[in-house]
Amino acid sequence: MQPTRLLPSSSSSSLSSMSSSQPINVKLLLIGNSSVGKSSLLLRFSDEQWLPEDESSATIGVDFRVHKMEVNGKKVKLSIWDTAGQERFRTITSSYYRGAQGIILVYDVANRESFEALPRWYSELETYVSSSVVKILVGNKVDKEYSRQVPISEGQAFAKRMNSLFIEASAKTALGVKDIFQELVEGIMNTPELWDPNAGASGGSKGTTTAHGNGGVPGGVQLVGGEERAEAGGCSC
Repeated sequence: MQPTRLLPSSSSSSLSSMSSSQPINVKLLLIGNSSVGKSSLLLRFSDEQWLPEDESSATIGVDFRVHKMEVNGKKVKLSIWDTAGQERFRTITSSYYRGAQGIILVYDVANRESFEALPRWYSELETYVSSSVVKILVGNKVDKEYSRQVPISEGQAFAKRMNSLFIEASAKTALGVKDIFQELVEGIMNTPELWDPNAGASGGSKGTTTAHGNGGVPGGVQLVGGEERAEAGGCSC
């Protein structure tokens, strides 16, 4: 009979250290009407760049970026999905809600129509994501203060009514852009059921769960073991 072998305490602590060093996968989704600046916010955050409106083009389907950050002492790996706002892409992008833990809803403070469309976007959230998913409402393009159509007080009141965080920002000047992702991820870290498998995911409407940031999409990228991999039969996009 072979004697039982115990790991030395140093090995145990080493394994624990390795485990704690693994980043937490978090999936974020940018939604909102076309031309509100979703792609510009993502580009400013991930690459610290900004494209003038006359040089940028509308997102077709979905764009995808990976970004690493540290929040509350935890390493976090963000997979950020930038969705098309045009109506003709709605049947495509609805599948990308799967597994999302944080939602960034964007409107243009200088475009009243984009603000009035928000109830429709929130209605989609009720259908596709868990009620525990953290949401932040972003009033973008505050650099256009001279042509503002949505007062900050109105944006704040609506966000409060929809149980969302709120911030105004400008992808052009970078004002508030990092704060969007910082506050959203902090909210997710303060909701363990969204990222800790041991906490258990809380079910949303229609039994939706968060998949702890590993939700894949048809023909897209799925985070498996902290790595990006293209799903079978699809491309990495």
